[in-house]
Amino acid sequence: MRRASINMFIFALVAGIAITISLLVTPMQSVSAAGQTVRVGAAAPTWSMSGPGEIDLFGQQLPTTIDFFGPVRPKLELTRIELSPQLANLVEPGKGANAAQSLQQSLVDGWTHYFLWQVAIVAVVAVALLAAIAGWRHISIRHTLAFIAIGLVITEAINGGAIMVTAYSAPSKLREVDSFQELVGIAPTMAAPAHEQQSKKSSDRIVVVGDSTAAGIGNPPLPNADQFDKACERSIDSFATALDQTADWQVTNLACSSATVQDGLLGAQARGDLSIEPQLPRAIAAGPKAIVISIGANDVNWSGVLQMCAVVDDCRNNALDAYWQQQLAVFTREYLMLLVWLRSIPDPPAVVVNLYYDPFGDDNSCLEPLGITTEKVKVLKEHRDALNTVIANGATSADITVAKPDFTGHGVCSDQPYVQGIKAKAPMHPTAAGALAIALADQDALRTALEPTPTTSPR
Repeated sequence: MRRASINMFIFALVAGIAITISLLVTPMQSVSAAGQTVRVGAAAPTWSMSGPGEIDLFGQQLPTTIDFFGPVRPKLELTRIELSPQLANLVEPGKGANAAQSLQQSLVDGWTHYFLWQVAIVAVVAVALLAAIAGWRHISIRHTLAFIAIGLVITEAINGGAIMVTAYSAPSKLREVDSFQELVGIAPTMAAPAHEQQSKKSSDRIVVVGDSTAAGIGNPPLPNADQFDKACERSIDSFATALDQTADWQVTNLACSSATVQDGLLGAQARGDLSIEPQLPRAIAAGPKAIVISIGANDVNWSGVLQMCAVVDDCRNNALDAYWQQQLAVFTREYLMLLVWLRSIPDPPAVVVNLYYDPFGDDNSCLEPLGITTEKVKVLKEHRDALNTVIANGATSADITVAKPDFTGHGVCSDQPYVQGIKAKAPMHPTAAGALAIALADQDALRTALEPTPTTSPR
């Protein structure tokens, strides 16, 4: 009886170790469908028997919109967004049935292959552990074989009971998914412009879209500004104007203060009594050679985060951290929608996405009277870096070029700041010098983006 109890303890321990190791080392399976490449695997086990899976989107871990049964649930990682007719169908209502079925089947296939690997790895690890234990206990060969056989059966039985409930039930859940965007909680509300709606591409036409950073808010207004220029606070000292003056391109600035992905780039934006036409459809319809995008700060409510940080004793607290992660998750989802929209355009222009500059620098003494200490600046820089990581990772997944403005030595408290001061009309936004620095970064990025490539699909 004592020996049987010891053996059962050993078998349970081996099963736990083998299952844990298998979930750590089983390779995620890559599948492609509808112009998207997704890696499929399993998230870390939980104690609950039902809950959402996990999606790794541009470095952010987000819950799926559907729940799965079992303690181990699917983990999906979007690694690539490619131009494809199927992808275009997914963003056009009523035309995505075949593309959705292809995506569903690919996810199911990836999930099935993952668990076949997992079962095999559990067996290999269990046999190795059981053989080592049998050798340590100096069991005879006949008893060793029986010990390993019984232990292996028990291990796979536990694996089947604890893990396979998800493996068996997940495919039916994955077949409910019409698009990867839906799985993270977004649904594109409009289709990209059809090919016949676009003007003929101009070899020197560049269009800038985005937020107040791109509009040039706080700097002198445009001469002969119309009502839309005034409402969007577009400036003669925006980086779009600087880019127009420093390169052989004809640059049009459609950026608007307070723009977000939903309200500004892909959807209409209200500014006073005016409704501003969605920037990206208007930009694409103009047939540009390239588009420069500045977006993200309003989506994560960066100005609000800055203000909240200034009035609390410690920016690194649970409430502010939770708020920031929630805002970043919202932007990550909407950024996916933006990237899918861009990649669904037939014969798309080159695209450059700007990262956000560092407005602080090394010297932040002028901010301390306003409640922004060196420690708070450190936290704010971490938040900016997290936002830039999402922007950069998303751009990489969609083969989009990233521009990295360099404000080193020109923070808000420096002798020659590239950003407007805290008491200015638009605090922390670029000055004319800062706009020029962004334009130079965009100039280099555009030259890279516009270089001919050997790929078969156009940029």
